[in-house]
Amino acid sequence: MRAWLAVIVRVFAFVGKELIETFRRPGAIVSLVLGPFLIMAVFGLGYSGVRRPLETVIVASPSSQVPRDVATYQEMAGPAFHIVEVSPDREAAEASVREGRIDMAIVTPDDPEGTFRAGKQSVLEIIVDEVDPVDENYAAILAGMLTDEINQRVIEGAVREGEGVAIDAGNPEAAMVPADVIASPARSEVHNIAPSTPHVLSYFGPAVLALILQHLAVTLVSLSLVRERTSGIMELFRISPVSPAEILAGKIIAFGVLGAVVSFATVGLLAVGFHIPILGPPALITATIALFLLASIGVGLFIAVIADSERQAVQLSLLVLLAAVFFSGFVLGIDEFTAPVRALAYLLPVTHGITLLQDLMLRGATNAPWELGALALIAAVTLLLSWSLMRRSMTTA
Repeated sequence: MRAWLAVIVRVFAFVGKELIETFRRPGAIVSLVLGPFLIMAVFGLGYSGVRRPLETVIVASPSSQVPRDVATYQEMAGPAFHIVEVSPDREAAEASVREGRIDMAIVTPDDPEGTFRAGKQSVLEIIVDEVDPVDENYAAILAGMLTDEINQRVIEGAVREGEGVAIDAGNPEAAMVPADVIASPARSEVHNIAPSTPHVLSYFGPAVLALILQHLAVTLVSLSLVRERTSGIMELFRISPVSPAEILAGKIIAFGVLGAVVSFATVGLLAVGFHIPILGPPALITATIALFLLASIGVGLFIAVIADSERQAVQLSLLVLLAAVFFSGFVLGIDEFTAPVRALAYLLPVTHGITLLQDLMLRGATNAPWELGALALIAAVTLLLSWSLMRRSMTTA
C-alpha cells in the first residue's frame, strides 16, 4: 500500500511540475485558444464559400452567324461567368488568358446552325492557362455546363421550328408541349437531409479544434520531455526511484488536463461565439476528445524519445503539423488520395479526430465508429513504444 502511495505521489509530482511550468506562461495558453479562432473568424468573414465568376471573353469570328452582344452570352453562361466582351480576335484573347487579365476564352464555332443541319457536332473551344489542377477541373466543369445550356437552346430552337411546320400542316396539337420542356424534360432539386445547415465556419470549426489539440499535445509534450533529457534532469531520474511508466503517466495526466481546459474553452467558443451546433451526446463528444488527446500525446511522447535535441523535436512536430494540414481531410477529402497515401493519413490522430468531431457535432452521430478504435490503437502503440524506448535509455549506463 505504501509503495502504491509513493507511485501516486511521484506521478502527481510530475503533473504539478508540468502544469505549473505551463501556466507560468498564460499568454501562450491564451494564444493557443484565441489565436487559431481569430484566424478562423477572419477566414469565415472573408471566405464566402462561393467562387468568384470567371472573367471570360467570347471569341466570335466576323464571318460566324452567332450573336454579338454580351447580354446573350451572359444569360446563357449564368453567374459562374462574367462575360467581359465578345471579340473577333482570337490571338488577343489567348494573350489575355496567358497574361492573367482574364481567366478563360471561349471560341465559338463559325456556323453552328449549318453544322447542326449537316448532322455534325459543333466544337466550343475553351482556352485556359491553369497550373492548379483544381482550378482546371473547375473550369472544365463550368465549360461542360455552358455546353449543356447551348445544346438545350439548340434543341429548343429545333423543336419550335418543327412545331411551326406541324401547325402550318394543320396539326395544332404539336404545340401542346412547350419547346423548353421537350428540350429539358427533367430538372434537379437538392434536398439536404443533414441535421445541420452547411456553413463554412460550422464545417471547419471541429476540424480546427482537432488540429489545435493535436498540435498542442504533440509540441508541448515532445518539448517537455526533450528539455528534461538535454538539461540533465533525466540523469537524476535514472538514480531515483522514478520509473519510465511514472514519468509517462505524469506527462499524460498533466497535458491531458491542459488539453481538457483548451478543449472546453474551444468548444465554448465554437458554440457561443460562432453559433456552431453541437448535436451529439456531450458524454460521447467528451470521450472522443479524451481518446483523441491520448493518441496525440502518445505521438508527442514518441517524437520526444526519438529526438536528440529540442530543434529536432520542433522539426518533427512541424512535419506532423504539415502532414495534418495536407493529409487529414482538413483541406482535401481523404477519398481524393490514393490508397497508400490514405493508409499513411490514417496513422495521424487528427485524421480520425476531424471525422469524428464533425460527425458528432454537426450530425449528432457517426457512421465510422471504427475510427474510435483507430485512435485507441494509435494511443496504445505510441505509448507502448515510448515506454519501451524510454525504459531502455534509462537503464543503459
